[in-house]
Amino acid sequence: MNTLINHILTNRLILIGLLSLIAISGCEGKEDIPDDPPVVPKDTVVASVYLTRGDQLKLFSKEHDISIKPVATGSWPVITVDTSVTFQTIEGYGAALTGSSAYLLKREMSNGARNTLLRDLFDPETGIGISYLRLTMGASDFSLSNFSYSDPPAGQTDFELQNFSLSQDTLDVIPMAKEILAIYPEMTYLGSPWSAPAWMKTNKSMVGGSLRTDSYSVYADYFVKYIQQMGQEGLRIDAVTPQNEPLHSTASYPCMDMQPGEQLNFIKDHLGPKLQAAGLDTKIITYDHNWDRPDYPITILNDPEAKQYVAGSAFHAYGGTVSAMTTVHNAHPDKGLYFTEISGGRWATDFSENLMWNMQNIFIGTAKNWSKNALLWNLALDENDGPKNNGCDNCRGVVTINSGSGVVTKNVEYYALAHFTKFVRPGAVRISTLLPQGLNNIDAVSFQNTDGTKVLVAVNSSSENIVFSIKQNKKNMAYTLTAKSVVTIVW
Repeated sequence: MNTLINHILTNRLILIGLLSLIAISGCEGKEDIPDDPPVVPKDTVVASVYLTRGDQLKLFSKEHDISIKPVATGSWPVITVDTSVTFQTIEGYGAALTGSSAYLLKREMSNGARNTLLRDLFDPETGIGISYLRLTMGASDFSLSNFSYSDPPAGQTDFELQNFSLSQDTLDVIPMAKEILAIYPEMTYLGSPWSAPAWMKTNKSMVGGSLRTDSYSVYADYFVKYIQQMGQEGLRIDAVTPQNEPLHSTASYPCMDMQPGEQLNFIKDHLGPKLQAAGLDTKIITYDHNWDRPDYPITILNDPEAKQYVAGSAFHAYGGTVSAMTTVHNAHPDKGLYFTEISGGRWATDFSENLMWNMQNIFIGTAKNWSKNALLWNLALDENDGPKNNGCDNCRGVVTINSGSGVVTKNVEYYALAHFTKFVRPGAVRISTLLPQGLNNIDAVSFQNTDGTKVLVAVNSSSENIVFSIKQNKKNMAYTLTAKSVVTIVW
């Protein structure tokens, strides 16, 4: 009897389970269930989607995947991506680890909070994967004080560089650079000086003046020592620029005038040969100033002897238009283009408009004009836009670190960066992206990574949602990009 009862109960339980499964599968197909994500069959090829909206309702948000189909559906305008047509190789995206940024990270945050932030910024898996950082060689407008790596007593010189020391950088910049390197060991570092040591200059000050002609050789030695000693610290300097903003020498912070002919002679007769003699493969990137003077780098590259030592030209965005980079590319297509500085600030507080401008000019814009990178200015500043060394009083960092609480605010620049840093990895190649004439207010650029993944970043600067298709070989997909928004699509 007990055996019979157990048998009946077992069969009843099986029947109840089967009925439950039938009921569940019947519900799964209903389309009136709210907030239920679309079901994509397991055998469907999909693309990943990340969205930032100008109204901030979505901030680098992982959206539902979109299906990739062998034939196009619908009659929307088609963006054509062609991997067979390639342009420049990307070296990375990021910002500047200034003295101020390093100070805030090291001294105004707990170890745990700093580690969390650094992983958000630099981990390519769990964070946004920043892959390129600019370092200031000595003091800048965002340091705690004026200093160089060779500061003998006033009135004295140091032509043998016996006083050369990275001691100021060992306080904050080098420790933070090492912590970042532990998270992302392939980090690319670029070094840029704001001024030569005061004793090398015509006015014997780190503010203003120019490099004395009898100091050209020792200043080249200064670069060699910097690269070598940073290497001894475990930090490989991939590239240097001879002078930050060489045409701006009237600031109240460290700065130095260096006209095109002066930089040409410095590179040709001193810096290039001395890096080569020291066995250093560090790139020399010329100019490092605004888009409004493409003639400056062209002057240097037009000299065959100087050109042999130059890897490319760097630009800032405080003047001129991004097309200047293509002007230089057309004059010297065998040399690279780099974008090395722009800052956000309290002069521009509208999130949506900042997002649109950064995409159109700094990220999509520079990439379409041959840039191998794009770097923002301060990685981090505090709630008072500092600490500053007579620099701009309303600049904004990629993130804001509250100097009292250590609380981090991710600014619009963080989200603009993320759309490139996370998925356009070093070694990626820009590929052809053709937009149809009828697709107004959409701008886009595409890349192929070394692992074969394709990335399209698109911005919709209009006030209306826009639907478009993407075609790459036999892959077709469609997407509706909301107004004043940016999307990264990866497949």
